[in-house]
Amino acid sequence: MNQRKLYRTIEKITNQPAETEEQILLNVLKEVVASPEFDVKGGRIWKLTPSKTKYKLIAQEGAVDKIRDGFTINVSDYPIFEVIAKERTVLATETNEYLRKKGIFKYSATGVGEKVKGEKFPLYQYLMAFSADEINEDLFYTLNIIGTAVTATLRNRKLERKSKQLLEDIDDAAELQKRILPAHDFKFSDYEMFGVSIPDRIVGGDFFDYLEVGDDGDRLGVVVADVANKGFSAAAEAFYVSAALRMGASYQTQLSSLMKRLNNLVYKIFPNDRFVSLFYIELTSDGSGFCTYCNAGHNSPILFRSKTKTIELLESTGPLIGPALNSKYKTSIIKIDKGDFLVIYTDGISEAINEEGIEYGEARLIEKIKDLQANSAKEITQLLIEDVQKFGSRSTYSDDKTIVTLKRLE
Repeated sequence: MNQRKLYRTIEKITNQPAETEEQILLNVLKEVVASPEFDVKGGRIWKLTPSKTKYKLIAQEGAVDKIRDGFTINVSDYPIFEVIAKERTVLATETNEYLRKKGIFKYSATGVGEKVKGEKFPLYQYLMAFSADEINEDLFYTLNIIGTAVTATLRNRKLERKSKQLLEDIDDAAELQKRILPAHDFKFSDYEMFGVSIPDRIVGGDFFDYLEVGDDGDRLGVVVADVANKGFSAAAEAFYVSAALRMGASYQTQLSSLMKRLNNLVYKIFPNDRFVSLFYIELTSDGSGFCTYCNAGHNSPILFRSKTKTIELLESTGPLIGPALNSKYKTSIIKIDKGDFLVIYTDGISEAINEEGIEYGEARLIEKIKDLQANSAKEITQLLIEDVQKFGSRSTYSDDKTIVTLKRLE
């Protein structure tokens, strides 16, 4: 499953009615085990005891041999807990004899909720563990997203209980957002581009930017990013990521290395419920049309070929930025011919919902793009935004929306 879609799926599950944190986790556990998309056959929820020396089993689901109620495991018996504190998710070999008798020889676990101070190292409030026929890297990334999404929900509920949004911060936050976003239109060599970003609230986590690469003026980076979550905290992280990208671009860092460094910065500096999906493409002024890009778990930008009237999707070349330390990012090269144009967007566009609960969707977006092929970059962006806004105008659900259109002139 696409990582962004996976996050949205978990987010929707966590938004189901629930009175307690444990009920939220149980909803997720049941849905993940029951859904064939996740390819797991069973799962368990463990809660840190008040003494912070043990984890107690509080729920289990699936077609696996059940562990006795109230079973606990000692933190001191599992050195892997220190790894979980640093990396959130682990895939490891089970050493507890009772659990091995229950058929658990390999396990996968992810930390959920806030970290609290343990005797020797921090500990997550909860652990979610899953059993699968194959314990591999795909499951590792899946669990990272599950842990991130559930933690975000728990954190948001706690914040909502503590206070309402602070109205006196609105002006400062809105000014922060303005600093992130460049002018809508930009020209570079034989390319024109036009971007629009509309926050769901006063501020949001979407942003786009045009970055001069190095000092020679012969390369330009175009970036569109979407920080998980909304409002002030998302805007603050977006500001940080934007500044880090500008600094990295100025040093002419290799794109794959730049993404890896950015990933590790986000992982270390921001809370565990944050991540960023990001698309970055680098243009050159040599007239060849060859461009290098990296797609870090972002929606696939849509490339329209003017000669053949066909569509190409620029798929992910690496995972989301933030959930896992030392993630690796590949780059790809495409050629943008004269008359071709690229539409880069965030999921607030494709996932806009109308009053009947129907998504705008990628297919609808592609058809609209085909209809606008003769228009300028500015017109394409504005007309797409207008169509999406009209589609979802009566819906109670909304999200930040960003589109940047990049067109190579004839």
